[in-house]
Amino acid sequence: MKRISALLMALILMMSLAACGGANNQQSAAPAESKAEASAPAESAPAESTPAETTAGGWAPTENVTIIVAYKAGSGTDNTARVLTAYAEKYIGKPVIIENLEGGSGSIGWTALQQAKPDGHTLGFLNLPNFNTSITEGLADYTVDDFVAICNHVTETSVVLVKADSQFNTLNDLVQYAKDHPGELKASTNGKRASNHIGAQMLANSAGFQYVDVPYGGTADQLLALRQGEVDFSVAKVADFVSFTSEVKVLGVFSTERLPEFPDVPTLGELGYYDQWLGSSRCIVAPAGVSQEVVDFYANAFEQIMNDPEYLKAAEAAGIATNFKGPEETAAMIQQQQEFAESLESVWGA
Repeated sequence: MKRISALLMALILMMSLAACGGANNQQSAAPAESKAEASAPAESAPAESTPAETTAGGWAPTENVTIIVAYKAGSGTDNTARVLTAYAEKYIGKPVIIENLEGGSGSIGWTALQQAKPDGHTLGFLNLPNFNTSITEGLADYTVDDFVAICNHVTETSVVLVKADSQFNTLNDLVQYAKDHPGELKASTNGKRASNHIGAQMLANSAGFQYVDVPYGGTADQLLALRQGEVDFSVAKVADFVSFTSEVKVLGVFSTERLPEFPDVPTLGELGYYDQWLGSSRCIVAPAGVSQEVVDFYANAFEQIMNDPEYLKAAEAAGIATNFKGPEETAAMIQQQQEFAESLESVWGA
């Protein structure tokens, strides 16, 4: 009996040890499993979804962001804006949607932007100097002070264009024809006293000829008229015609140096005409009243976008002359362009 009792005691002891060992194994496995679960979200969350608030402060958009483009879809501004915004969500953290509000030489879109709620969810592109001349021409009741500068996106040089099969192969050909046929030559522009009209007028004044201005609602329509043979020449920017370069010829550039894109095309100054740089900038602004946190957030986000290798590759392919400037420099540029626009009365002969 003693022997049986001893065996029973040993068996009970072995079973107890096994039960304790199993419990210990379960306890040690639980923390390891919890640790794996805790690390899983960090591993699965894509780095590109982190918004710019991590380096620009606590504010970030809580809903989709609208960017107003004051020209039609397919215009130069629209094309450059869409290349930029294609990479925006990665740094802003919310989808960025382009809203085209065309008409009134840009004044319809800029009026809508002026009236938008200054909560950081509506931004817009200002085209300089078109925006400034819309003020001097009294097309709307906004002023420079109704907008807060965030950054500059693009700075582009103006060029003189003709249709690909035009009789004019050089700028001197065009100028001589205009002098021999006073007032006969027609030029399409992107609106009365808008950027491309300024360019055409600067060329005509410096070369000493007259022409007929045919204004359109924007650059896209202006260049369509040129390609359809409705006018003889136009002034535009490189990104405006990058999708149909084979349909036009570049005869001259408004710059102190030749453009890398067109090394064989002379500057106007080389030919004895207007010898200063002329072009336009496209900058991003918000309605007046936004907080400094909003400005800082977007300035930081757009600077990151404009330095993103994938964006830069796409921008180069689209002929976009990316030129980031921060809020202060952009604000100064808007003001300088306003002063330039106000100084143009002598250009029009008024």
